[in-house]
Amino acid sequence: MSLSLIALMFVAAFLSGAINAIAGGGTFLTFGVLTLIGLPSVTANATSSIIQFPGYISSSLAYLKEIRQFWKGAVALAIVSIVGALCGALFLMSLSNPSFRRLVPWLLLAATAVFAAGPWLKPKKTGDHPATPLGLFIQTLTAFYGGFFGAGMGIMMLASLGLATGGDYHRLNALKNFLSIIIALVAIIVFSTAGAVSWLHALIMIPGVALGGWAGVHAARRTPQAFLRWIVVAAGLGLAIYYFVTG
Repeated sequence: MSLSLIALMFVAAFLSGAINAIAGGGTFLTFGVLTLIGLPSVTANATSSIIQFPGYISSSLAYLKEIRQFWKGAVALAIVSIVGALCGALFLMSLSNPSFRRLVPWLLLAATAVFAAGPWLKPKKTGDHPATPLGLFIQTLTAFYGGFFGAGMGIMMLASLGLATGGDYHRLNALKNFLSIIIALVAIIVFSTAGAVSWLHALIMIPGVALGGWAGVHAARRTPQAFLRWIVVAAGLGLAIYYFVTG
């Protein structure tokens, strides 16, 4: 593996961690790089889930003050996230690489559309409330998607958590990062047990994601998000077109 390729993977991982910490969509970058360098689609998706994990941890640590205030009330959301992520990850493992490859461009288009609609999906800044049954159901579906594919999961979760509990943006973003750890951990256990992870690529990219996740939380407090959002949208559309053409 050349130094230029290693550098590309590290930079993509750093940007991915930063974008995920701000809102979501960073998986577009890690999954895209891994498939473009030749990993099979299922392996690339599983490896990307492993890579994102440290970024979720570092961004959650940066939100530690907020997390301490709500973690007891997030138990129900954590439970449904475990169930949804487990079902999604097991469903992915039941598919062959060709079958998943055919789904990839459609998944990318759907995730890109949801991500582009983020400003309209962003929940209102209401007071904090216990999780509603509708919110728990939607969070279960979001966790299923996160365990299965994950690209665009962040903005989906911000919307579902807005329905589930309400709260201001930074509280919801902290809760999103916290639940992302749970979803990713479930997926890691399933994918590792199934032998679907390329650990060499994961070890190269993990430090970049961890650094990006920490930096992203601080950037979220002061950087306009519209610019990063449209970069992610462009990347998602570009990858979808690529997989339609080459699939």
